[in-house]
Amino acid sequence: MKIAVLVKQVIGSESALEISQDKKWINESNATFVMNPPDNYAIEEAILIKEKIGVGEVVIVSMGPARVQKVIREGLSKGADRGIHIETEDLKDIDPLYISKVFAEKLRDENFDLILSGLQSDDIGMGQTGVLLGELLNMSTATLAIETDIDLNKIRVKRELESGWFQWVELDSPSSISIQSGINQPRYPSLKGIMGAKKKEIKVIQASQIEKKQSISEIFIPKKSKETEFIEMEIDSTVERIVDILKTEVKVF
Repeated sequence: MKIAVLVKQVIGSESALEISQDKKWINESNATFVMNPPDNYAIEEAILIKEKIGVGEVVIVSMGPARVQKVIREGLSKGADRGIHIETEDLKDIDPLYISKVFAEKLRDENFDLILSGLQSDDIGMGQTGVLLGELLNMSTATLAIETDIDLNKIRVKRELESGWFQWVELDSPSSISIQSGINQPRYPSLKGIMGAKKKEIKVIQASQIEKKQSISEIFIPKKSKETEFIEMEIDSTVERIVDILKTEVKVF
């Protein structure tokens, strides 16, 4: 089974976040970049599936500037077989459809049996790329996977629904599945894995010039304000005003 894992590099949670002068993105000059935490679970699930089947290949796929090869190497050090780096300099105009179209064009000839992705990214958190890519590649799709039962003959996924409900679904091959955080316990790279990752292939290809349908207008810090209202009325009017505030402003009922 040939498995792709989509991995994104994001600004680490411990970095000081400062809005850039044009208010379009974060100032990246002092930022520390790390692997998107939910993607660790997708990598681990792909490796577990390969170990269960006994044959196959796990490929780490990431898009971005040269620095994203760091997270590709991290995936290789955990046990993935090779990497694909779709190189592009500008990821500020975040558009899941654009990203998915680029992935689809560059990965179509790979003929993956399975594409796994983390549920969402820690920076934007739209959670759409895996589903959109599956649609563009004519794959069956599933989201919020908290358990998998996958071998050479079947693809079954347990999905998390609302209000504590779950469902098992069986998918046709090929499939694109978004993995829920907590589905497994991601492994740490071993020293042998880190050394071996240096010798594994990372194929670098240029991103396509596809029209973007979405852009960021402005990033800003939410403004907080405090306001006190003194209610000095007759008792009936006071009660009526308090009830109105609870209904229309506080919205408790």
